[in-house]
Amino acid sequence: MKEPIISIVVPCYNQAQYLNEALQSVLDQTYENWECIVINDGSPDNAEEIAEEWIAKDQRFKYYYQKNKGVSSARNLGITNSTGKFILPLDGDDKIAKDYIKQAVEAFENDESLKLVYCKAEKFGDESGIWNLIPFSLKKLALDNMIFCSAIYRKTDWELTGGYDNTMLEGLEDWEFWISLLKNGGNVLCLSTVGFYYRIKLVSRQKKLDATIKEKLFNYLSIKHADFFVEHLGSFVMLNNNLQKERQSFSIKLNSEKFVLDLFCKTFFGFTIFGKINKK
Repeated sequence: MKEPIISIVVPCYNQAQYLNEALQSVLDQTYENWECIVINDGSPDNAEEIAEEWIAKDQRFKYYYQKNKGVSSARNLGITNSTGKFILPLDGDDKIAKDYIKQAVEAFENDESLKLVYCKAEKFGDESGIWNLIPFSLKKLALDNMIFCSAIYRKTDWELTGGYDNTMLEGLEDWEFWISLLKNGGNVLCLSTVGFYYRIKLVSRQKKLDATIKEKLFNYLSIKHADFFVEHLGSFVMLNNNLQKERQSFSIKLNSEKFVLDLFCKTFFGFTIFGKINKK
């Protein structure tokens, strides 16, 4: 039987200087039944020229252009025009290991319950070393994202979610998509080998997220996926009540520790730490 096609979708905006490395990591794959779709998201650099060079090398590379609409829109365009059974998003400045796709497809073929497969990761660029990812659970996913964008999933599941959220232009679109993909069931597997290389840059879109933008994005996620957050973290009223109880407990403990320390110091040294100095 012919192996299933996997579609690697590479959105590119101001990343032309890194694009060759990303696409070379695709070409080096031991799994050969792939297509790679480069989406130029209105990039002002020479991304189109570079993409055309790769198409000339190998017809499995494809190219689309759109006016700048953000990474979610670019991914959705690429996936819409893909032919693969599986989808692998890859940012234009990152890389994948040569056996990543092979191992992931084998995992899917051996376990129909899998909905998402990813791997261990390393950082490179302005910072290097193992990227210590938090082990996956739905409860942990409700607290924060622990899966990088280049995880592999079925195209049919992307269709069921409605795709990446085009309105999330400022960030956190990966986290939102994983919630949409996984909140109604399906297993997740993290391969035991390093298969993804994440480029660290001194300036990046994620690092530019200030507190105001993050708050807006968190509020949006809380409303869109309120059912998911309530299921795994509890209702917002309960969370607030638990927070108040923790504060009260801490205050009682702190006051108790102050009292004991003050009593000790007053008894043996004639003064208190937290109150006025008591002279004999």
